[in-house]
Amino acid sequence: MTLAPDLAYLLKTRVLVVRREHPELMAAIDYGVRSGELIPVLPGVYTVPGMARMPRVRMQAVCLRHPNAVLLTEAAARVSFWPQVSLDAIQVAVPSPLPRQRGFAFTRRKIPPDLVAEHQGLRYTVPALTAVDMASFACSDAIDHALRTRMATLSGMHEALAKTANRIRNPERLRLLIDSRDEPWSAAERLAHNLLRRAGIRGWQTNLPIVIEGRLYFLDIAFVRLKVAVEIDGRQHEDDEDLFESDRWRQNALVRDGWRVLRFTWEMLREHPDAVVAAVRAVIA
Repeated sequence: MTLAPDLAYLLKTRVLVVRREHPELMAAIDYGVRSGELIPVLPGVYTVPGMARMPRVRMQAVCLRHPNAVLLTEAAARVSFWPQVSLDAIQVAVPSPLPRQRGFAFTRRKIPPDLVAEHQGLRYTVPALTAVDMASFACSDAIDHALRTRMATLSGMHEALAKTANRIRNPERLRLLIDSRDEPWSAAERLAHNLLRRAGIRGWQTNLPIVIEGRLYFLDIAFVRLKVAVEIDGRQHEDDEDLFESDRWRQNALVRDGWRVLRFTWEMLREHPDAVVAAVRAVIA
């Protein structure tokens, strides 16, 4: 590296360099950009080659470049409750319009201060608002994931929605929260809850914690008085071998403890809802 010693040392202690914060290094920064040893992430914010496209670096860059910026949707989910969520353009709320930047999507929006979290230099919407922002009837995964990880509560999501009123699609978001009243942890569980409600089947609880042989389990749907468990194999069960294996150990433990267990897949719920309802009715009759 042929960067000036002071700049090279600075880059050993941090990933990003903000030009306006180091007037004494401006000439060295400009030379580094011309020589290709520095890459602009945003105007005035630079890093070394190979780092500029990393999501975390881009998030840090926008929060450094724009002190009032707040990360939204997938970017906010990445740093709070859903690190594996796919991320393309980084959605950012800013108080005033900004020119377009490749890899970023700026939205003029003011986030209530109590719905903004800050950690390690990143500002982002709290999980309750993030999940509500991301949710749609086409994909409710954000709400389900936030509930499953316990990073947000249903009441917290209702409160976040109320504090960000008069937004497009808020009626849809409200209907989704009402649809989430039994706190599904996956799309498959949400579908199962809807089937039971429409069939008029009552007396069940969701995500019931029980301890068997010293291990904690959460039953997807439980008729506690009858000791009947309904286990839902969501879409993630199809590809996760470890999850498939653990579910079998879990089912064996439930049976040994005296539970009757029904197990339904995503495909069964979608393609054969009447058969699913009939099976549940037969076991609880």
